[in-house]
Amino acid sequence: MSISRRSFTVGLAALGLAACSTGNRAGSFAPRSDAGLAPDLQPQPNAGYDAWVSAFKSRAAAQGISDSTLRRGFAGAGYLPGVVKRDRNQTEFSRSLEDYLAIAASDERVTKGRAAFARHQSVLRQIEARYGVPAEVVTAVWGLESFYGERRGNVPVVSATSTLAYDGRRGAFFEKQLIAALRILERGDVSAPGLTGSWAGAMGHTQFIPTSYQSFAVDFTGDGKRDIWSDDPSDSLASTAAYLAKSGWKSGQKWGAEMGTAAASSATPVQILQPDAGGPRFAIFNNFKAIKRYNNSDNYAIGVGHLSDRIAGGGPIQASFGPDKYGLTIDDRKALQERLTARGFDTDGTDGVIGPNSRKAITAYQQSQGLPETGDPSRALLARLG
Repeated sequence: MSISRRSFTVGLAALGLAACSTGNRAGSFAPRSDAGLAPDLQPQPNAGYDAWVSAFKSRAAAQGISDSTLRRGFAGAGYLPGVVKRDRNQTEFSRSLEDYLAIAASDERVTKGRAAFARHQSVLRQIEARYGVPAEVVTAVWGLESFYGERRGNVPVVSATSTLAYDGRRGAFFEKQLIAALRILERGDVSAPGLTGSWAGAMGHTQFIPTSYQSFAVDFTGDGKRDIWSDDPSDSLASTAAYLAKSGWKSGQKWGAEMGTAAASSATPVQILQPDAGGPRFAIFNNFKAIKRYNNSDNYAIGVGHLSDRIAGGGPIQASFGPDKYGLTIDDRKALQERLTARGFDTDGTDGVIGPNSRKAITAYQQSQGLPETGDPSRALLARLG
């Protein structure tokens, strides 16, 4: 593939880490409900969009999409202004590996991952036997992509991809995704109301875009449908393993390991990686590249690998990350969040990651104290909070 499965998005909306909103029983052909969707993710009148759809239908028909599929696919579909807003407002930033892992391999995600692994161990082991991808690696991808199925997304895919194709910023790419989504309907893998996903059209437990679904999705349960939307994650998990296997995963090899551990000397590394200056170093093996085909990010691949090790019973990263550019360690940042929240300036969590909510809380506190409103953490601020 010339584009990774999700490089078209900011990557893991879910740091929050997953798709927007929650999943539904699309696989059982339950009617779609827009309940719970933000108002701007519900169809709004747009004459330009309507004209674009009319012209698109002719192009789709020329590519073999039937009139019946077009009618079913666009029934109730419409322009979603919130999709365009989210696409244009994606913040380009580089999150440190320490911050990334604080969320991607949080205690909650590890605990839920071990529980999900235990619940689905039988099918995961069957998938591992067929595709050669370790069950814990597949589980880790599931955890990062949709929080083990809790955040699959319920935005109508035809509306989302047609809105983004009409908007034009990446029109050709999203028109290709729209055509692929309609082919999914044509094949009968899911009903039109059940074809839901994230605001950018990523679908199911492991967030496949429509073209990746076409290339890699499998019917592991043998019911005639490649059903990645159902509450049963079997087809999604198998599809993820198939993707990684076709991307070059070598059975019996690890993704990598932290330097200084026994696993790091289990094979000859192809690379030594140190994402954060002064932080942990990792021995990288060939399977790391297969994970990056799923999402072309070093942090993502380390996140999947480390989370998979934790799900399998491994411990946290051993080496220290050291202080950040503000001179704060992760424990300092957690203390800062705790003290702000206790003062009534809610940081919406105490994970040690200084994101938008923490910065908003810092700014509000600074304003209340007559301080310069920078939104930046600092040792002085931590000391002032007591």
